[in-house]
Amino acid sequence: MRGTFVSILVVCTLALILGCGGGATENENTIKIGAIFDLTGPTSDVGTTFSEGIRDFFEWTNAQGGIEGRPVELVFQDYGYKVDVAEQLYSQFVQEGVVAFMGWGTGDTEALRGRIGDDQMPFTSASFSHVLGDPQQAPYNFLLGTSYSDQFVIILDWILENHPGPEAPSVALMHAPNPFGLSPYETGGRDYAARKGIALEAHEMPRGSMDYTAELTRIRQSGANYVVFQNTSGPAAVAIRNARDLGFEPSFFCLNWCTNEVLTELAGDAAEGVMGSVSYSLPGEGIDGLDAAVAFLEAKGSSIEEKGLLYGQGWTMMSAMFEGIRRTVAAGQELSGANIKAAYESMLDFETGGVTEPITFSAEEHYSMRSMRIYKVESGKWQQMTDLRSTDW
Repeated sequence: MRGTFVSILVVCTLALILGCGGGATENENTIKIGAIFDLTGPTSDVGTTFSEGIRDFFEWTNAQGGIEGRPVELVFQDYGYKVDVAEQLYSQFVQEGVVAFMGWGTGDTEALRGRIGDDQMPFTSASFSHVLGDPQQAPYNFLLGTSYSDQFVIILDWILENHPGPEAPSVALMHAPNPFGLSPYETGGRDYAARKGIALEAHEMPRGSMDYTAELTRIRQSGANYVVFQNTSGPAAVAIRNARDLGFEPSFFCLNWCTNEVLTELAGDAAEGVMGSVSYSLPGEGIDGLDAAVAFLEAKGSSIEEKGLLYGQGWTMMSAMFEGIRRTVAAGQELSGANIKAAYESMLDFETGGVTEPITFSAEEHYSMRSMRIYKVESGKWQQMTDLRSTDW
């Protein structure tokens, strides 16, 4: 057991006491980066550990001498997954002089798109909404992950390839009650399923519910063979346990925010056989890209195995974000939004040491990657089931 809920309680308490973090400094050479995290809201089950990976990466970077000799400061706040709070904090941090921003949710990131463009603020996010990779719609957003739509379509392709019998597969998407939840369905997934002859229905998971028996009963009555979750680990784990209690045994899939150790811990034996999308490799695979995180945590009496996939994802996403800033500084350019944007758009096959496929951005496309692997829970652990799979939907 990783003590997930104890960890969340401790971090949330510290966040409320400290307000924001990063160790404010008067050094005019400091590079300030803004961030919002969900430490107390409905996605804090995954947001807390993700934020730890980001915050620790700042500490590690400063211990290595910063970015091209310049210290970095993280200006952050818990926003509780509230769009209005995200908008207020974004304005506040921009006024405080941040040169780039790490967002969190789909609803708030999409709501801020216009202001981000007007402010010329290079913006990455934990949201993998497909629209955020299109420079025509989000010119200063950079999508550091396989989009939810790509993930969903890749899973639908796998289902088509592996579905037995002559009848078309029937898929239920159980989703969070917000833009994050509907993103893969409304942007590509619904149309793709229709073209491929897949019966697809979306089923909302009411926020805060601790029993999805009613929703699962309707899904079973619909004849669904497959259930895909677009939600975080906590709600997905509850639904999986409910299904097992009902004797309902479709093939379960998670998109990325419930493909992690939090789900296997919370769902226990019921998680056995669940499949999920992975674009950020799990710790313990012998990849070079997390070696620094491993050493950093060991020096603090912890381990990458204890922290898990979400920590490594936060660490790696921030390392890629720093690369655009590093290139700008190394070129002797001002850290303006336009210069950092151009630096991101120069990234071609940027290596993450095997944590992800090589990251590429261009002026025409802000999708860093378009593929993923499918993993499966076996003996309580996520195990790789496929090589990298991609789609051209």
